[in-house]
Amino acid sequence: MPTDEAVAAVDAIFERFFTEKGAPGVAFGIVEDGRLVHIGARGVARLADGAPPTADTQFRIASMTKSFTASTILMLRDDGRLGLDDAVATHVPELARWRPWSSDSPAISIRHLLTMTAGLPTDDPWGDRQQGMAIDDFGRFLAGGVSLAGPPGVRFEYSNLGYAILGRIVANVTGTEYGAAVRERLLSPLGLRAGFDVDAIPPELRAAGFVRRADAWQDEPVDRHGAFAPMGGLWASVRDLARWVGEFTDSFPARDDPDDGHPLRRASRREMQQAHAAMGPELSWTSAAAAPDLQSAGYGHGLFVLHDLALGRIVGHGGGYPGFGSHMRWHPASGLGVVALANARYAPVGRLTLEALRILVPSDSARVRRPTPWPETAAARGAVERLLVSWDDEVANGLFAMNVDLDEPLADRRAAFTKLRASHGELTPDDPGTGTTHGPAHQEWWLRGERGRVRIDMILDPESPPRVQWLEVTSVPEPSRRLADIAARLVVLIAAPGAMWPDDVELATAVDRPAVERAVRAAEAGFGPVELGPVLEGDGVKTATWRLLGGGHGRRLRLELAVEGPDGPVTKVAIRPDTLEPPAEQD
Repeated sequence: MPTDEAVAAVDAIFERFFTEKGAPGVAFGIVEDGRLVHIGARGVARLADGAPPTADTQFRIASMTKSFTASTILMLRDDGRLGLDDAVATHVPELARWRPWSSDSPAISIRHLLTMTAGLPTDDPWGDRQQGMAIDDFGRFLAGGVSLAGPPGVRFEYSNLGYAILGRIVANVTGTEYGAAVRERLLSPLGLRAGFDVDAIPPELRAAGFVRRADAWQDEPVDRHGAFAPMGGLWASVRDLARWVGEFTDSFPARDDPDDGHPLRRASRREMQQAHAAMGPELSWTSAAAAPDLQSAGYGHGLFVLHDLALGRIVGHGGGYPGFGSHMRWHPASGLGVVALANARYAPVGRLTLEALRILVPSDSARVRRPTPWPETAAARGAVERLLVSWDDEVANGLFAMNVDLDEPLADRRAAFTKLRASHGELTPDDPGTGTTHGPAHQEWWLRGERGRVRIDMILDPESPPRVQWLEVTSVPEPSRRLADIAARLVVLIAAPGAMWPDDVELATAVDRPAVERAVRAAEAGFGPVELGPVLEGDGVKTATWRLLGGGHGRRLRLELAVEGPDGPVTKVAIRPDTLEPPAEQD
């Protein structure tokens, strides 16, 4: 469970949104393994009676509906009623008359529509105003053809029309009106009160939608249920969506448990949460001194997939509509999620759910599932460490895959291990926290010797049982006293605003002293005081690289130094942030 402090911080996020007049009302919830563990609300559901929103207040969730449409399509796929690579015209005959983008373009498939790669142009906000289009009118619209923006299968482009067509596929394949089909196949089996008929919602449970004009909230009219409902017509509550989010987080990890608690298979729910179409990355800064925020995302089946540098994979979908703004977002590796529903046109609550997850997940980090090494990987690690102590041909022959001797003869590896023992002395496991498991078959770890450290990178192969196919053992000697002294002085400089390079430390002619001083000042401004951490690379005599610890904004620095010789000038000074990668997670 997230800490009380984290929950209070999430409450503060939505309090700020409300006080800044983001919407007349907002309801939100924190989800943990499908349970609604915290509910919050601010403002009113309806201005007419001033009633506050609750976990059961129904809001129009707009494009979050796409995940329900995609789920229904995958259920029909799983039942053998359709194939994702079927041409859409097979199920929607009106598309047969569409003129393709080019003579070499493939037919638009169901998969193209699911992943928004059909070549249809982005249609926000046009699509939002088509919600109530009559079914027959939609058929005539499709028969008349559309304007394409490119060939199918090449580029992601957000399309509400594409999901409206998917809804028509659901109706044509099942012989049941789209809304009724979703209710029968998904909503009722899951016990959700969500639905498409606004008139069926008790007035006391229905939020009214608003738009802000002339510094006042005004009513938004409600479009009725129509042909574009599959892209944005569902009404749902925080409680409904907490259950919906929980069914997606429950699909991880893959396992042997019975798969009978949901109308859609676990594997299909995981499939929806994979990025099937890439979106362009976006880099932004909140300030010049802050770490950049890199958004690398893709679209799955009715869901966005964001790869966050701090948290890893985050999945979800937003909804913006006349009168409403909504978002659901979750972290599969921890089972934590956030749902937010607001009753203002295009209310920007998506950034709030991301901000909330970035608070909640670190507060309950023990929940996060990280990759677990195979038992064979752990055994191989022990065997490698034994070989480093004392080489044994029998152990080596049983440990390594056939390519290892071809890549580097075992005799040469044996000689390298002998030399390493002579250089470092007795080797023992370093701090376990410095090791990294990249996946079940890939581990990286450190050993500490009497003189320096050793980095080991090991990958097992796909044989059964697996054997070591890659082993890189890197010697990292302790830096010389001179290198260590220069590094220590640079750490002091980084903590001193405006500090200049010390005149008594000679720089080689080729080194740009002003550039080095700018780097020091940038490190001081962006990271603040740091400490000299472990040495990571170098020969210890002429080169050394350290990790600098304690930098601000959760980032770490690397310091690279090189000298011409024991008493020669400094030939390289580089201070740079560590490469940022999303943390590995268990699938």
